[in-house]
Amino acid sequence: MHTFSVAEKNTSLAWAAACRALDVKTNPGRKGFHTVVRIADAAAEDPQMRAQFDRVRDKYKYAPIETVANTLFPTGLAATCSSPEELVHRYQQMYERLMRIDQHNRSGTYFGRIVAYPGKKGPVDQLTTLIARIRLQTSTKGPMSAAYEMDVAHPHDTEPEEGTWSTSVHVAGTDNKYRSFPCLSHCSFQLDRERTLHAVALYRSHYMVDRAYGNYLGLGRLLAYLAQQAEVRPGSLTVIAGHAQIEEHVTAIRPVIQTQMQLST
Repeated sequence: MHTFSVAEKNTSLAWAAACRALDVKTNPGRKGFHTVVRIADAAAEDPQMRAQFDRVRDKYKYAPIETVANTLFPTGLAATCSSPEELVHRYQQMYERLMRIDQHNRSGTYFGRIVAYPGKKGPVDQLTTLIARIRLQTSTKGPMSAAYEMDVAHPHDTEPEEGTWSTSVHVAGTDNKYRSFPCLSHCSFQLDRERTLHAVALYRSHYMVDRAYGNYLGLGRLLAYLAQQAEVRPGSLTVIAGHAQIEEHVTAIRPVIQTQMQLST
């Protein structure tokens, strides 16, 4: 089984390092299992690498990186909202239309699952609940730095383990497709004693050319927004993928990921 663990300071460097770890002679299928990518600041990028990768994506007709990132956090919409409650309300209003106008969103978006999780009594807003819980914990003497958990949490549960919050994305009994949405299953957030909020995201599968870069960036922006609204510092993002692969166009991305190796040295 081929696997890897990489750690970098921003999304650009982390994505490139992950691709290089897959693109080795001993791994001809360019696939990995139980891969781990740690990013100190996932909302940050390298402009040179982003521009190079954008050109590759445009050439091969991939969706823009911003489109992918917006499925996890709609940066433009959030910038026009005065509060998380307004952001949630406006997104919920447009959610069905977003699913209709873009075939890639026909089953939903990740942010849609966060703010309109299909609960037994209707859509459940996990975003504002999460922010409120973090604010509550920061008013105590100090939350636990970590806790052990399984993805059994439900938005209707009353309280999380102290210091740990989870966001459900995958819906058991509903999401039965072998492929496609949702590849992201679960997000977990940890608040350390320095009032820094960290995140862990679990993916069942990650397509490194099509989705991974935008996913890292979107998760980083979501983490930054949660931290800002809860009045804590944004911390690191860890992305775990059960299966990751460079699905195609490996020759086209090699100049990009090698450029990033030079930038990291």
